[in-house]
Amino acid sequence: MRAGIAFLIVAYTLSQFYRAFLAVLSPVLMEEIGATTADLARASGLWFAAFALMQLPVGWALDHLGPRRTSAVLFGIGGAGGSALFAMAQGPGAITAAMVLIGIGCAPILMSTYFIFARQFAPAIFGTLAGVTVGVSSLGNILSAAPLAWLIDIFGWRMTVGSFAALTAVIAIAIAVLVRDPAKPEGEAKGSLIDLLKMPALWPILAMMFVCYAPAAGLRGLWISPYISDRFGADLGQIGSATLVMGLAMVAGNFIYGPADRLFGGRKRPILIGNAGVAILCLSFWAFPPSGLWAAIAIFAAIGLLGASYPIVISHGRSFCPPHLTGRGVTLLNLFGMGGAGVMQFASAPTYAALAQTRAPTEAYGALFGIIGLAILAGLTVYLWSRDSTG
Repeated sequence: MRAGIAFLIVAYTLSQFYRAFLAVLSPVLMEEIGATTADLARASGLWFAAFALMQLPVGWALDHLGPRRTSAVLFGIGGAGGSALFAMAQGPGAITAAMVLIGIGCAPILMSTYFIFARQFAPAIFGTLAGVTVGVSSLGNILSAAPLAWLIDIFGWRMTVGSFAALTAVIAIAIAVLVRDPAKPEGEAKGSLIDLLKMPALWPILAMMFVCYAPAAGLRGLWISPYISDRFGADLGQIGSATLVMGLAMVAGNFIYGPADRLFGGRKRPILIGNAGVAILCLSFWAFPPSGLWAAIAIFAAIGLLGASYPIVISHGRSFCPPHLTGRGVTLLNLFGMGGAGVMQFASAPTYAALAQTRAPTEAYGALFGIIGLAILAGLTVYLWSRDSTG
């Protein structure tokens, strides 16, 4: 089982890579196949939408089929197949289709890992295990930054992405061979998604899930690149460095949030503090735009650090889910998390385009990031009514 979990973590590392690699690929895709920022924002948003919509069938599959078949089949067909399509793309439409397939393929990976943790480990350490898993897997964010820029420069983007398609297929096979499905609880009761939605304790946590991942995912996965390019004239190497710094901050954030529930005696306080910090930092782009490249990178890095609360919010929600609904519980939470990121990605491009019609680029970006900050504050307002948990 340990080997199986290890390969699930490697698979989720690739999931992190795929959701963020457009930030580095965007200049070459614009030049070679005519993709625009709007095309790439739509493709990124559809990745998150496909990922989110798959959570409901994935939850059912985890509870009924187990994580081995669920993750291996979808990751092999969607993840490997989608990345192969991406490598052969001749236009923006193929990029969009590829991102949808990759989103479908990546959808079950983290939830399969969390499902195993919830069934086989003590509830008190779920948050730590969840944080460590996302923290280690966030190396995919690192891989999609400066190292990806280096690989593209040497081998070209098609060969680079094609190689990742082959790697994805190999990992899917390893999952099929090595992952072991945990035993079902004795006397397992029947239930459905409706039973979860009837639990008022989950509602404010779902609101927090909807906004907590979107800022770090959207800024790191797409907007950091055009922002520093348009504002400071950053080249591909500087874009790679900037995304690398923000990716490292997100890795650190996941490890910090992991044991935070035990350090604070509950999950609610660190979630509130961290996300309030993200909201303030996003609003700072509008109120006090950074004057230099590295000042901007520092703010993006701080957003990545404080915006890594996703695992602890999942842990907060999971603590209210009955054992027989573990699969559907964690995937429902993930649906809101990835759905929120997808909605924000979809909305960000037309919002920026509208803002840019009447504002200079600096002001348009600042207003866009400020709107993201206001969305976080709205989610926090609802989350204030949540019930804390430690188990």
